[in-house]
Amino acid sequence: MAGRGTGGQERREPSMRAASGSPEPSFDIRLDPEDRPGGGRKPARKADAAGGGRPARDQRARVEPSLDGDAAESEDMAAAPRRSKTEGSSRASKGSTSSGGRGKAKSERRRKRGFFSLFGLIKWLFILGLWAAVGVGALVAYEASKLPPMQTLMVPKRPPTVMIQSFDGKPLATRGDMGGAAVPIKELPAYLPKAFVAIEDRRFYDHFGLDIWGLARAMAANAVSRRVRQGGSTLTQQLAKNLFLTQERTFSRKIQELVLALWLEKKFTKTEILDLYLNRVYFGNGAYGVEAAAQRYFNKSARNVTLSEAAMLAGLVNAPSRLAPTRNLKAAQDRANLVLAAMREQGFITEDMAKVALARPATLAKPSTPDSIGYVADWVMDQLDSYVGTLPGDVIVRTTIDPVLQQTAQASLTDALNKQGQKYGVGQGAVVSLDTDGAVKALVGGRSYEDSQYNRAVTARRQPGSSFKPFIYLTALEKGLTPETVREDGPIQLKGWKPENASHQYLGPVQLQQALAMSLNTVSVRLALEVGPKAVVATAHRLGITSTLDPNPSIALGTSEVSVLELASAYVPFANGGIGVIPYVIESVKGPDGKMLYSRSTSGPGRVIDPAYVGMMNHMLEQTIAVGTGRRAELPGWDAAGKTGTSQDYRDAWFVGYTARIVTAVWIGNDDSSPTKKASGANLPAEIWSRYMKVAHKDLPPTELPGAGRSYVASGTFGFGQQGGMLPPGQVPDEAPPAIVGNLPPQQPRPQQDEPMTLDRWFVDTFLGGRR
Repeated sequence: MAGRGTGGQERREPSMRAASGSPEPSFDIRLDPEDRPGGGRKPARKADAAGGGRPARDQRARVEPSLDGDAAESEDMAAAPRRSKTEGSSRASKGSTSSGGRGKAKSERRRKRGFFSLFGLIKWLFILGLWAAVGVGALVAYEASKLPPMQTLMVPKRPPTVMIQSFDGKPLATRGDMGGAAVPIKELPAYLPKAFVAIEDRRFYDHFGLDIWGLARAMAANAVSRRVRQGGSTLTQQLAKNLFLTQERTFSRKIQELVLALWLEKKFTKTEILDLYLNRVYFGNGAYGVEAAAQRYFNKSARNVTLSEAAMLAGLVNAPSRLAPTRNLKAAQDRANLVLAAMREQGFITEDMAKVALARPATLAKPSTPDSIGYVADWVMDQLDSYVGTLPGDVIVRTTIDPVLQQTAQASLTDALNKQGQKYGVGQGAVVSLDTDGAVKALVGGRSYEDSQYNRAVTARRQPGSSFKPFIYLTALEKGLTPETVREDGPIQLKGWKPENASHQYLGPVQLQQALAMSLNTVSVRLALEVGPKAVVATAHRLGITSTLDPNPSIALGTSEVSVLELASAYVPFANGGIGVIPYVIESVKGPDGKMLYSRSTSGPGRVIDPAYVGMMNHMLEQTIAVGTGRRAELPGWDAAGKTGTSQDYRDAWFVGYTARIVTAVWIGNDDSSPTKKASGANLPAEIWSRYMKVAHKDLPPTELPGAGRSYVASGTFGFGQQGGMLPPGQVPDEAPPAIVGNLPPQQPRPQQDEPMTLDRWFVDTFLGGRR
């Protein structure tokens, strides 16, 4: 049967008939446009005519087969005509717009798929970010757990600083872990802290301890350069590292640094954080804190630095070891220019201020104190604990050092070594100068403190040679001899030991004053044996020698080692009239609140030499400079006395001399105790001593040595008489080291002591043939 669809439109079902000329049916069941309602009226009418006017519905029912021949399928198809007219109308409406609808549907599906894809991406990113945050939080918590509890965390106290001053209060040196005193930020020029903010942390006043943008910028710069060029740390992070952590570069340390930075930001104000930072940060060359750096590089307080100097200081903290102006001044100045540009850009300084600073760059100031002051500062620090114990904070130590004399002593030594050191094969030296109460006015422990910090004036011990002989002669005087006493200068042998004069010449009978002035070895040995080596050791210790001395006959030639400081102090009683002293360099110590922690009071061993013997020794030692081996140690206009000394094989050369105002000891030699090229106490040390003492006495009124009246002289024959056989001054040779042949013998029994030469003894010996 055939029928019409609603609205007179013919509905055609797909035909399963084989295509024309095809042996098998075509299973293409898609409708042609003519088969769709509303899309093929004319063809439908043609179909009606061809079918003899049969309804289209009947025709469809007749020709529509089942794909699998099942009756159920046929019944289902037969039920199709019973669909509602409404459904047919709806399909007809959709069919009329199907071509445009398909495009819209596809666009709608694409839009929906894109929306759900973007939403899914955002969702997963959120989830991943959440887990990442949890992981980072756990890691931060773990690293924070390694730190002390925050409620107990405290900013460590700043290590105490020791400010060392001269006798008149002028600064000499600064010692301590920080190297400089703390200066409150309110006492600094306003542009100094701003310079650090400009170059190190421009958002310092805006961030909470971590600068996110600064960190991102640093990471980008490092990624571009493929190496670490920027750190991205804030000033607060840098302070946290300096206060609590080590300098190692690890991820763990970085996290702890951040945690501590957040704690600092919560506990302190920005101004307090900046104050702590400026007084703790490292500036290179051993300077911690802005005050230490200003003193080290510009020889002034941080309170007084200029804008260009402030810019240089701010630029150093980026790489203090590399940029330190003492190492690379040009690099430090270039970095300072960057700081000035940053300050100008951020409005901290005006254009005119920047131009002036750029035109006058900071330069390294010449040290106001000599290089050798380092030896003094080290010695002060070695003693400070015994004076005040644990330091309560920053302290000020007033010393006895005279900066002028310190500079003179250093110049005298270094100039002599520079000019003649190679000639004499000498590499080192030391100078100690004391006043007559034991105060150290100058102390030079070596040729250059920068090259070697070993203190040869205090720590080193060397053989004094003939400069030890005054203690032997003093012991002899105290045993009853006088400067006029005659002893034999001739060969002597003690069980294979043969001490000789270096010239191998002997003068025969000589007075003690002549033997000391000419430094005759055989006479010194005879006196040591006569009075006993133990007595000589006791005398030396009584006068101020603290080193262990061997009580054997060779002590007569100064074979027991002593320091320059103690030998100088042992000569002081000759200069002050017989009063023993304890050498000292610390006058007073004040605490951080100005409280006096220590003040020296006069003390010492008291009188150690009878005034009569002081006069005798001074007269004999004056002759050493006047006509003996110390002639080059001249000091015009002053009573001066002293003694040369040269150890075996010219290893050590000494001159120890004094006036009534100052005692000075000079030593030269080599650190490895190698022999010099005949450097003796009579040449280089005597010249160094003379140069220094002339400056030291320049503005002092001449003063006689104690015992100048020489009331002890028993007769008019005191002095160099014919009996002593003194050579004319021009024929007195320079001192030579002791000539020793054979091995040192064991200590010998003390020989019977001759009685002092008196008028009665002289009469008996001359006219009566002596006493039995």
